[in-house]
Amino acid sequence: MDRLQAMQIFVAVADAQGFAGAARQLQLSPPAVTRAINDLESHLGVRLLTRTTRVVRLTEAGARHAEDCRRILAELADADASVAGMHGAPRGRLVLTAPLMFGAMHVMPVVTDYLQRYPEVQAHCLFLDRVVNLLDEGVDVAVRIGALPDSSMQAVRVNQVRRVLCAAPAYLALHGTPSTPQDLADHTVTTIHGTGPTSEWRFWHQGEPRVVKLQPRMLTTTNDAAMAAAVSGFGITRLLSYQVAEHVRAGRLQILLADYEPPVLPVHLLHREGRYAAQRVRAFLDMAVERLRGVGALE
Repeated sequence: MDRLQAMQIFVAVADAQGFAGAARQLQLSPPAVTRAINDLESHLGVRLLTRTTRVVRLTEAGARHAEDCRRILAELADADASVAGMHGAPRGRLVLTAPLMFGAMHVMPVVTDYLQRYPEVQAHCLFLDRVVNLLDEGVDVAVRIGALPDSSMQAVRVNQVRRVLCAAPAYLALHGTPSTPQDLADHTVTTIHGTGPTSEWRFWHQGEPRVVKLQPRMLTTTNDAAMAAAVSGFGITRLLSYQVAEHVRAGRLQILLADYEPPVLPVHLLHREGRYAAQRVRAFLDMAVERLRGVGALE
């Protein structure tokens, strides 16, 4: 049994929480992955994984061994890079993902500066308004807005955003400014499909949640379209604070019902390699954390 390959396969299975995902990541057949894990467990004389029909989980011994394997593999990679004279110079392919508008507005400037600093790195940016699976799609770093589910991923909180209601001053001059969420029943509302129930908005006041039923005049699939409608004077919409920050500063939009905003949404950088991340990932994380924590529009 090739011990190095066995460690690589075991770590991949642990990260993917399954044999099929690990096989796709490593470009091996599922039977080959299964045989490697069986051989490794036989060699060690201990069960590393608990298998069910739906998920594969690490045993206590498996969790310890996975951490040791990650450390050993990272040290070997660093040793190879050092011998090749590349230690301290990130290189290779960096894959990252972020929500569409956030990626264009706040991640792309970080990426371009990073690539100028490290000319031997190539970046693949997936800016999409869907949750990208880091393991299945080979992503190194992801920006996540909102609460994080429990997972084996490493997360660094970098900022926070607010859900805000907004409208153009011209619209408010004609139709008045709502003073409570219930007043929205008398206003033109645009909602965005895919961001939760489109027929209701959740608010928060004096520590208690409030849900307001809506009858939207317009339903759209993109944040850009909803924002364009609001800027043009077509009613009220709800977006994230970073999305409308420039329009608010310029006076094209006005924030409404700030006292009723729901709790803030955290912004995290998510990665899957822990403290032994590849050098290109560590370098990007260091730059992105510093830059994103300094962006006032996210607060």
